Amino acid sequence: MMNEMRRISSRSASWLPICGAIVSIALCASASAQAPETPFQRAMEKVDFGVSGVGQFTPSNSGTNYINQSVAAVPSNTLGALVELRYTKSPLIGIELNYSYARYNNTYSVGSGVLPSQPAYVFAVQSKVNEYSMGYIGHGPTIGGLKTFAGGGLGALEFKPTSGGGQGLPPEVRTGFYYTVGADYGFNEDKFGVRAYFRQLFFGAVDFNQNYLATGARSITTEPGVGFYLRF
Repeated sequence: MMNEMRRISSRSASWLPICGAIVSIALCASASAQAPETPFQRAMEKVDFGVSGVGQFTPSNSGTNYINQSVAAVPSNTLGALVELRYTKSPLIGIELNYSYARYNNTYSVGSGVLPSQPAYVFAVQSKVNEYSMGYIGHGPTIGGLKTFAGGGLGALEFKPTSGGGQGLPPEVRTGFYYTVGADYGFNEDKFGVRAYFRQLFFGAVDFNQNYLATGARSITTEPGVGFYLRF
């Protein structure tokens, strides 16, 4: 009888370290759950990351170059991607960083201006376009579950001719201005959701730093987009 009690006592004792570890983990988890948020955690809760697909529609533009030749540029419509990083301090105060990428053709028609009978010289330039911009973002009322927003800013647009279809032209950087309006629809306490918007970019017509293509015209690219966002 005494031996049996010793064996039971010995087996019970062997479980004590395991039970102690489980209790310790539970206590730590409870303490962690009840611990107040740090300033960094509170700041990160105001950050969201968005990725969207965008359409890019740019109308043609025209003018005359430095020797009075007529120059017309017809950009192709294309699809691209937009990546956004936003920090919203309050509904009306926020900032965003943007990066977008697209690829398109710009078809140029350069006329004589001196000999009207001479046909225009027509050629296409295939180019990559990168946008690096930042600006203000503010949120308006929530309508039917849609959290509205609007904003605007500025940045740089890099037009980089491709090696195969870029006609050997050099890259060019233009200053661009934009505005955006749209709405978010969130899930899981707004930890992630769907984002849709309408955006427009304003910049000088692309001439790849070639004086025979420079007209001083302005371009507007319209970008409707839809994608998703994640909140940290």
